[in-house]
Amino acid sequence: MDKDKITISYLKEKKEKKQKITMLTAYEFGMASLLDKVGIDVILVGDSVGNVMLGYESTVSVTMDEMIHHAKAVSRGVSKAFVVGDMPFMSFNVSDTEAIKNAGRFLKESNCDAVKVEGGEEICNRVKAINNAGIPVLGHIGLTPQTVSKLSGYKVQGKNIQEAKYLLKSILALENAGCFGVVLECIPAKLSKILTESVSIPTIGIGSGRYCDGQVLVTQDLLGMTGQFKPKFVKQYVKLTDIMSKAISSYKKEVLEGIYPSNEYEFSIPEETLKEIMNVIKKG
Repeated sequence: MDKDKITISYLKEKKEKKQKITMLTAYEFGMASLLDKVGIDVILVGDSVGNVMLGYESTVSVTMDEMIHHAKAVSRGVSKAFVVGDMPFMSFNVSDTEAIKNAGRFLKESNCDAVKVEGGEEICNRVKAINNAGIPVLGHIGLTPQTVSKLSGYKVQGKNIQEAKYLLKSILALENAGCFGVVLECIPAKLSKILTESVSIPTIGIGSGRYCDGQVLVTQDLLGMTGQFKPKFVKQYVKLTDIMSKAISSYKKEVLEGIYPSNEYEFSIPEETLKEIMNVIKKG
């Protein structure tokens, strides 16, 4: 293992030192390689691949085979970042045996370092089973896209006493069950602060404010590559869609007008060789 490879103990140490953890998504080799070179701590092969890359309406449709396919590509592009594979809907919900089998596939087939599961205290027995099998687990509470219909839509979680109590009980239970960290999604910032200070494991926020130990975004969101819809919590650092559209339109125009390819983009052949070839062709 590379001596600079990010580890769980390194992530926990960052929390203890109050150093922020950086995390982004990747679904293929090129992006994963770029994130790794930039020095992102954690790369998540998210089931958001369903929306971003596969054209699904939700993450629910994503399969284990699809996740493994993309996770393999990501792992091949990474040497230092800690790679987490997102357990898709119903890949861990049915039984301990099924959960361990699917979590094991991420580590064995795609070379991920850990898996992520959505859910609170109700899935802690499943987390324990996966963890006891020697597979590190990252938790995920708050807005959990896989069960968004149960939550009555994409809403901020923890805005009332009942929800806040559930989130606190859940993060404590997930830590006790063996999670090395927990993603907090769409939770009010001050509540995220309370949750973060209640556990010794790192919290990674997405739409949950500045007080989390780290932050994660869908990379295509921050790059402005995902169309018109932009969640409130997403900061677009560039609008690549506009840049890409302009470049592609220029290419189309130049091809149609015969401008591209010009001499500088063509391969040449000596005139004498060309004459010899033409003579051979004429002679049949």
